[in-house]
Amino acid sequence: MMMMMMGQMTVMAVVMSLWATFGQLFPDELRRDLRNYVKKGVSYVYPYVEITFHEYQVDNSFERSEAFVSIERYLSGNSSKRAKRLKANVIKGCKSVFLSMDENEEVTDEFNGIQIWWTWSKKIPQQRPLYSNHRDEEKRFYRLTCRREHRDIITNVYLKHVFDEGMAIALKTRQRKIYTNNKMNMWSSIIFEHPSTFDTLAMDPEKKKEILNDLIAFSKSKDYYKKVGKSWKRGYLLYGPPGTGKSSMIAAMANLLGYDIYDLELTSVRDNTDLRKLLIDTSSKSIIVIEDIDCSLDLTGQRKEKKKEESKEDNKDPIQKKAKEEEDKMKKRSAVTLSGLLNFIDGLWSACGSERLIIFTTNYVEKLDPALIRRGRMDMHIEMSYCCYETFKVLAKNYLDLESHELFETISQMLVETKMTPADVAENLMPKLDKENAEICLNKLIKSLEDAKEEARLKALEDAKIKAEEEAGKKKEENGEKEQENIGAS
Repeated sequence: MMMMMMGQMTVMAVVMSLWATFGQLFPDELRRDLRNYVKKGVSYVYPYVEITFHEYQVDNSFERSEAFVSIERYLSGNSSKRAKRLKANVIKGCKSVFLSMDENEEVTDEFNGIQIWWTWSKKIPQQRPLYSNHRDEEKRFYRLTCRREHRDIITNVYLKHVFDEGMAIALKTRQRKIYTNNKMNMWSSIIFEHPSTFDTLAMDPEKKKEILNDLIAFSKSKDYYKKVGKSWKRGYLLYGPPGTGKSSMIAAMANLLGYDIYDLELTSVRDNTDLRKLLIDTSSKSIIVIEDIDCSLDLTGQRKEKKKEESKEDNKDPIQKKAKEEEDKMKKRSAVTLSGLLNFIDGLWSACGSERLIIFTTNYVEKLDPALIRRGRMDMHIEMSYCCYETFKVLAKNYLDLESHELFETISQMLVETKMTPADVAENLMPKLDKENAEICLNKLIKSLEDAKEEARLKALEDAKIKAEEEAGKKKEENGEKEQENIGAS
């Protein structure tokens, strides 16, 4: 071993001596030309092709190259298995670790029997400018090396595979967000961590399965939408009384598909132009939500009967009239029109993104303009109703870890007789103290159902009394008018 090392040192010394002599005998220009000729000669016999992917685009100093990011994600799997030196990035609130190649590390990949070499490197300029950004300080890049005969399949097939896989990995590992629009006509966001899933969602299992299948089919229908000439989007209308789980349904949809949520507040949008700008700024793989759309703007009701409604304003009670004026004042702060909203949903500008859900929620579906919720705009209408027995069983499993109990039969019968929202049922099932066991919670629910039934009975009696008084008043007015007519006739 020692003799071999001494021999290598001798050869290196001879080479260095010859190079020094060569530098003294030949001028710089001749050496440069000779170096270029040597490079050309080597290129003819060099059996490999090298492709470099820089971290930053040439025309953009601040935005990382999508190709670079996709390669980084794609190689993370190979890096953790084969590379000897790795760097770790902690993501999702320290819940997972993303491993990637460290500097000057090399890994190999195989595609259709072809071997590819990847290296990660960076170049630091010898002279740095006084004012510089991160890109000026160091230029990081990935370099792909493959044999020359495989060049076409690498550039045309393999790289597309790398970019697609990298984007898919990025979507799975990214921190999903929920956005809302502000008065500056921009989206602001926070991390979305809502725990709702279809497993914990309290609703009829058959209806839940239908919605679940529809969402999964949509997420896999990119080619079908392209074939039929439609934008890759789908509309859902969620309607029902407050507390029936509309917001939880939206969160479960987002968690199932891995989408971001854009919660659009229409009253903060100044006009149709700003609405269009907000749409353009949304990303693909997202859910655009307009909650309580019947309360958002003057976009509801039958447009043909608007004049009839205005003519009735004078006959209203002063308190009701003032409340209506305040509601109209709130709606007039925005100049968004029904036409502008319809174009937002399925007009030409709605095709500026893909793989998106548009969801409206309302407590009063009968108030909505039919043009707003027709099929093709709101493709699937989902009624979020009062708690039934099947819904109760899901809640009992979630909150009490119970699948059966002797009190279930009593509760089943009472849910048929009494309307109670899943939110109210869940509130009764949630233990408030450590001493509250499952049976105590179930009895608490039964007591609440009994109270709700009695309250509904008393309200029905009160409504019947008011109705009888109104009818008696009308009859009295009619009799008075007839008496006046008789007096006038006489």
